[in-house]
Amino acid sequence: MAAAPQARAETPQPELDAWALACNAAQLFAIDPAGCGVLVLRAQAGPVRERWLALLHALLPATDPIRRLPLHVTADRLLGGLDLAATLQQGRPVVQRGVLAETDGGVLVVPMAERMSRAMVSSLIGVLDRGELVTETEGVSLRAPCRLGLVLLDESQGEGEQIAPVLLERASLVIDLSSVSMTDVAGELGDAIDRSRTEAARQRRAAPALGDELVQAACSVAAALGLESLRAPLQVLRVARLLAALMDEPAVDAELLKRAIQLSLLLRATRLPEPPADDAPQDAADPPPPPDQAPQDAADEPPPDQPEQPVGELPEQVLEAAVAALPADLLARLKLNELLLRRRASAGRAGALQRVAQRGRSVGTRRGDPRQGLRLHLIDTLRAAAPWQRVRQAEGANTGRRSGVQVRPQDFRVHRYQQRRETTTVFLVDASGSSALHRLAEAKGAVELMLAECYVRRDRVAVLAFRGKGAEVLLPPTRSLVRAKRSLAGLPGGGGTPLASGLLAAAEVTESLRRQGQSVVLVVLTDGRANVGRTGQPGREQAFKDALEAAAVLAAQQLSALVVDTSPQPQALAEQLANRMQAAYLPLPHAGSSQLSAAVLAAQRAGGAA
Repeated sequence: MAAAPQARAETPQPELDAWALACNAAQLFAIDPAGCGVLVLRAQAGPVRERWLALLHALLPATDPIRRLPLHVTADRLLGGLDLAATLQQGRPVVQRGVLAETDGGVLVVPMAERMSRAMVSSLIGVLDRGELVTETEGVSLRAPCRLGLVLLDESQGEGEQIAPVLLERASLVIDLSSVSMTDVAGELGDAIDRSRTEAARQRRAAPALGDELVQAACSVAAALGLESLRAPLQVLRVARLLAALMDEPAVDAELLKRAIQLSLLLRATRLPEPPADDAPQDAADPPPPPDQAPQDAADEPPPDQPEQPVGELPEQVLEAAVAALPADLLARLKLNELLLRRRASAGRAGALQRVAQRGRSVGTRRGDPRQGLRLHLIDTLRAAAPWQRVRQAEGANTGRRSGVQVRPQDFRVHRYQQRRETTTVFLVDASGSSALHRLAEAKGAVELMLAECYVRRDRVAVLAFRGKGAEVLLPPTRSLVRAKRSLAGLPGGGGTPLASGLLAAAEVTESLRRQGQSVVLVVLTDGRANVGRTGQPGREQAFKDALEAAAVLAAQQLSALVVDTSPQPQALAEQLANRMQAAYLPLPHAGSSQLSAAVLAAQRAGGAA
């Protein structure tokens, strides 16, 4: 690789606002859609998003097809398959091309990408990774080249919907227009982009060189932002080379790499970078190494003819620039991302999915016998029978049977249904003296906000509290928002912390709900400082042991659970309790009611009962 060029210190790249960054991303994506792979655009439907899509359409070559994927596209229309009408008419299998094959060499725009089914996500991933479309279904085998770019329109609004992580991992460009208004777009920036410049960059996109130090910097920044996939540094380097080609630069420099990181990595970060450690002197209390280890330490050093290469300051400079460009609300979003529970089941905000025979939403078909009470799917039955009509009609001619569409038992297809189970969120609130001193008011406010959210989703809620020497059920599972608020408002604070009794009471309620076939989410708000045992006797040591035993009972139920540490400073006891419960642990020492509510709602959306 060529040596890393020096940054253009005399002409640094200006900082761009959200709309300018989005226009820059449109230019880069138009240069090489298939090479970029995936572009994620976070914006609601509206004139701003349509203006950006029109800009992208104008930047793409006229020969490249750009298609918008229908919202309710079927699998055979997406991938291609058997043309049922033509097959029945001609008496032989007739294959039709799908949307993906028709978009080969172009761009496919996917609206509401956060709601794509797993089957559609899997199909798109296969096309992106292989560069070809392979379909083998209904007796038809189809293989065709398919290299395209995906524009995923993310319209999620914090309701538990997000783009599939496997697709987001393959995104080279991620932009956010949620804060952009038409006033910001009214300028001439989008209209003044030189389209001939984009076309010239398309011809020299592979020319810009990369230095080893820039490659190392890209890897360091990706790791610091929590992007562990090897695709992340490769994607940011690809974007950096496209930027260099767009600006007619012979090589990528540090300024271009910083801009590429802003376009590719920042909005996908999963954690904030740790600050660099200070070069502190060795602690005087640390004993010096013994003399007999000196030869071994010397042997670990590189030989004189191969001096150790210094890491250099470029990765640290690029990382500092990336941290400075982080969105202002990223910290709050990253806090919510930490709430992803350790066991992800199929439950969401409306309950876990369960397969039923006659009720719910139809999610496809399978082979089956309609005489067993199952509902026949006529179209798929004919689709399964169509490829065999010529053979069956020939057999019928030999046996003297009259011609017609012949359907055999193995052709029968029946509906598959899914239905969501009801969700009940159980709140266990620490109302002891220590909690009342610290955060009981915030905890009450947070629970009230969450109760309102549960009411909107028609979920059931239950409220338990523990204080003094025991626990009580303030509110059995209900949908009544008024009753829930009334029971919570009358909750007094003070007394001891019988944590074990509270956990055991919650275990009884959750077990009863699970036996009724419901999805259960448990939220425990406590500081973890137990001082009353299960028998009601005081004593911190025994009380915490009892609490750990009760936490193990909840862990055996395999619930989706969250422990919110409401103490002013994070407590090791609360974290240990969460680990024993196999629950997510969230320390929020400075959060108010709204932050607590947002964090717990994220946990409700992230997990589900097994």
